[in-house]
Amino acid sequence: MHILIVEDNALVASGIRAGLQLHGFTSDWAAGVAQAQAHLAARGYDACVLDLGLPDGDGMALLRRWRAAGQMLPVLILSARTTLQDKVEGLQSGSDDYLAKPFDLPELVARLQALLRRAGGRASDRIRLGRCEVDMASGEVWCDGLRVELARREWGLLQALIQARGRVLSTAQLHDCLYGFEQDVESNTVNVHVHHLRKKLGAGLIETVRGQGFRLGAGA
Repeated sequence: MHILIVEDNALVASGIRAGLQLHGFTSDWAAGVAQAQAHLAARGYDACVLDLGLPDGDGMALLRRWRAAGQMLPVLILSARTTLQDKVEGLQSGSDDYLAKPFDLPELVARLQALLRRAGGRASDRIRLGRCEVDMASGEVWCDGLRVELARREWGLLQALIQARGRVLSTAQLHDCLYGFEQDVESNTVNVHVHHLRKKLGAGLIETVRGQGFRLGAGA
């Protein structure tokens, strides 16, 4: 899953990115409003962690503009503004959750996972895909009762397909889910990850839709 982090403090942003990577997330960092707008215009994200005190504008105003424009990206506000009024205003402005600074990284990850679970229409983090079982929170996967080890990109690809709920995702969309702006990768990397997932979890798990992309197979 691909997360947009809008945070003006480089040290805080770096810590969040490192923590999210350990949990299988890919992320891009924007240090202000203008950069956040440019990132969002250039690619799709699964969720956003949004600071409010930004050097070139207010995060709350940015969120209102997004919602007014019909942008429904799940947003978790992460801010040093900690009063009840601040939290209520954030939620009324369109945020899906609000976490005050200072914060614990495990709580941030758990809240992001909850946002993604709701966005994906899932009541539980543990789901069944044919003969496989997946824990979306821990990243653990079992097939026929046996634990299957997935590489980070393989897990990210599987997450994206599950979150899509049967929709076809193009190669470009899957590439955006797996890699940040600063990563230069070969054009066939998504196909390679799909091949590895099929070998580990069964050929029928991922269906190729000719000329469009990939989706979870009918039996998943």
